[in-house]
Amino acid sequence: MSTYDYYTNPPQEPVWSVPAAGAARFSWEYEDGRDRLLALYQKGKDKQWDGAKRIDWDLEVDPYDPLGTPDEALSLYGTRHWSKMTEKDKGDLRRHYSSWQFSQFLHGEQGAMVCAARIVESVPDLDAKFYSATQTMDEARHAEIYARFLHEKIGMLYPINDNLQALLGDTLRDSRWDMPYLGMQVLIEGLALAAFGMIRDTTEKPLPKQILAYVMQDEARHVAFGRMALRDYYRQLTDAERREREEFVIEGCYLMRDRIRGIEVLEDFGIPRKEAEEYTEQSEFLHLFRKLLFSRIVPCVKDIGLWGERLQKAYVDMGVFELGDSNLDLLMSQDEELAEQLDRERFAAEEAQRVAEVTEAIAEGGGT
Repeated sequence: MSTYDYYTNPPQEPVWSVPAAGAARFSWEYEDGRDRLLALYQKGKDKQWDGAKRIDWDLEVDPYDPLGTPDEALSLYGTRHWSKMTEKDKGDLRRHYSSWQFSQFLHGEQGAMVCAARIVESVPDLDAKFYSATQTMDEARHAEIYARFLHEKIGMLYPINDNLQALLGDTLRDSRWDMPYLGMQVLIEGLALAAFGMIRDTTEKPLPKQILAYVMQDEARHVAFGRMALRDYYRQLTDAERREREEFVIEGCYLMRDRIRGIEVLEDFGIPRKEAEEYTEQSEFLHLFRKLLFSRIVPCVKDIGLWGERLQKAYVDMGVFELGDSNLDLLMSQDEELAEQLDRERFAAEEAQRVAEVTEAIAEGGGT
């Protein structure tokens, strides 16, 4: 079957073409690299993994409750529509929401793969090219994993959200080599990490928990890469150049906060758009997510040196200014440790199962 057989509403264009801008840059210096970036490159090589083997795809998933989503987290909960819904309707709603979330993850990962490849092409420093090459492979693996989860476990996909596509397009069309870093590594990846982490830390379903934990382990390196590269470069910018990037961040943050909300799901259930927007805005779950959304973005933006007065005022307006003092290194180390802990638990369980099988075989053999 084609992926188009799984889409709720098939994309209008089978291929989205974004005009390339900017120059491809070559460096003939092969020895003089930054120690921090070369160490991260080594880590990127060491930490490669196979999504077909590391993830236990035999784990069952209920497509009508893939994440164990509580009623209260659904935007229609408590509305006039909720009391009319059967249990089947509620299961369908959970399936659609999970499909919408993971579909945006999938489309975002393809965007990240393209942006990482663009960085390989356009960044002037060879150490950054080296690391970006490992990230391109990481993003390809993530897209592969999310696509498999949607096809095999949920059986439904949503097209890319219009506003996510717009932000991705703005990022890719810009001719400045640092913009794929800023648009993807800081904004879109920051949004994704918040969503990944919220589901990873709340779901009790083992397969999505595995997927998100392992993806976030990779993303911790990607954020570190973006911070290193942009922090070094942004020290050299003029005030006018820095303000241009701050404006891009402000517009991107408002767009992600106000426009990427899953309205499409409610529209598919026959809810008029204006009413769907009202229900979504009243959702306590959305308010919590919006707060968490910026938990990775704000400290990263501050760390790379984009912290002008207008940007600070925007974050005050969004109610997230204080997140600038969050310990981003601690968050990233926790992401890595959670994945490693999950591996240890899985391997211990598998080893215990093998020992039990051997013990049982010996016992059966001794009794014959």
